[in-house]
Amino acid sequence: MSNTWTWNPFDNTTNNTTDLDIELLKTEVGKNFPIYDVKYGKDAAAFFCRIDENLLEEKFDALRKSLSDKGFIPILRHEHGEHIIYITKKQKRKEKPIWINILLLAATIVTTIITGSLLSLNHLDIWSMQNPMDIFKFENLLNGAIFFSLPLMSILIVHEMGHYFISKKHGISTSLPYFIPLPPVLGFNIGTFGALISSRDPMPNKKALFDVGIAGPLAGFLVAIPVTVIGIVTAKIIPVVPFENLAEGQVVFGSSFLIDILTKIIHNLPQGYTIDFNPILFAGWVGLLITSINLLPAGQLDGGHIFRAVLGNKQKYAGWIAIFIMILTGWWFFALIIIFLMGTMHPPPLNDETGIDYKRKLLFVLAIVILILCFIPTPIYVK
Repeated sequence: MSNTWTWNPFDNTTNNTTDLDIELLKTEVGKNFPIYDVKYGKDAAAFFCRIDENLLEEKFDALRKSLSDKGFIPILRHEHGEHIIYITKKQKRKEKPIWINILLLAATIVTTIITGSLLSLNHLDIWSMQNPMDIFKFENLLNGAIFFSLPLMSILIVHEMGHYFISKKHGISTSLPYFIPLPPVLGFNIGTFGALISSRDPMPNKKALFDVGIAGPLAGFLVAIPVTVIGIVTAKIIPVVPFENLAEGQVVFGSSFLIDILTKIIHNLPQGYTIDFNPILFAGWVGLLITSINLLPAGQLDGGHIFRAVLGNKQKYAGWIAIFIMILTGWWFFALIIIFLMGTMHPPPLNDETGIDYKRKLLFVLAIVILILCFIPTPIYVK
C-alpha cells in the first residue's frame, strides 16, 4: 500500500505582506507559462496563466522540478474558466532512520516464520496447542520459513518495491517499505498486517498517480500467481465436509474466483471433493487477498490512486460503492476503518488537468479484472 503526500488548503486571501519571494516565483513560472495576473497572501501565491494544452504536462513538470529544488510546490487548478498555479512552501518532514525499516522487516520475517511453523503443525494460533514450544523446533521453523514466510514475504516485498521504484522513476521522494509484524496471538493469523510506503512529495500528475497505484498490486499479483499455483498443485485432495458437521471452532477459508478457476484447471476433482490448504497455498491466498484489498477504489489505497487518476473527482462515488459492497459481504469492520481513518475520497495530484493515455486505461480495466478475480467476499468461516 502507498500513502500519498497531502497538503492543507492554503489561504488565498491577498494582503501586502508575504513570506514568499514573489519575484523569484514570477521568474520561474514565467519561464513556462505566460502570466497575466498575480495574487498572494502570507503563505501562498496564485499565478493566473495562459495554458497551451499540448505543452501543459511537459511545462508544468519542468516548473515542478525547478521549484522543488528551491523548496516550493506548484499546484495547477482550473477555476471559473481560468488556469491558476498556486505556489506554497514545501512542508518540512523529518525522515525516519532506515534502521526502523530494517527492524520492522526483520520482525515481520520472524512473525511470518512463526506463523508458518504453526501452519505446518496444522494450527492457526498458539492457544489451540498443547505444547506451544513445538513451534520453535528447528524442523517446524524451517518448514515455516520455506513454505510460508518465503512465498508470502516475496509477494509483499515485490508489491512494495513496485511502488518504490515507480515513485523514484517519476521523481517522487518516498520511503522504503514499513512492514507491519503480527505475532500469532489472535484466533486467525497471517503473521503480518502487510506494509506501506510513505510518499514525501505530492503526486505530480494523473499518470504518476496511476503508475504508483497500480505498480504494487500488479507486481505482487505476478508473484502471487505462481505461489498459488504451486500451493494448489501440492495440495491434498480431501472430501468436502458439510459445515454443520465441522468441529466447534474449526475455520474454513473462503475462495476467490481465481483460486476456483486455477483449481479446476490443475485438478480434476471428483464430485464431493476439494483441496486442503497447505502453507504455500495459504501464502498465495493471503497474497491475492491483500492484492484485492489494495485495489479497492477508496481513500489512499492503491485502488484509490488508480480510480482517482482515471475518474477524477468521480472516484468518490466508486469509493462509496466499494464501502457498500464491503458492508454487504461481511467486510464491515474494514469499511469502518476506511471511512473513519482514510476517508473515501482521494486528494488530487498537483496537475489535475492532463489525463492518462489509452495504455493506462487498458491497465485500469486489467486492475478491475484482478480485483474481481481476487476478491473474497467472506475470507473465513468459523464454526
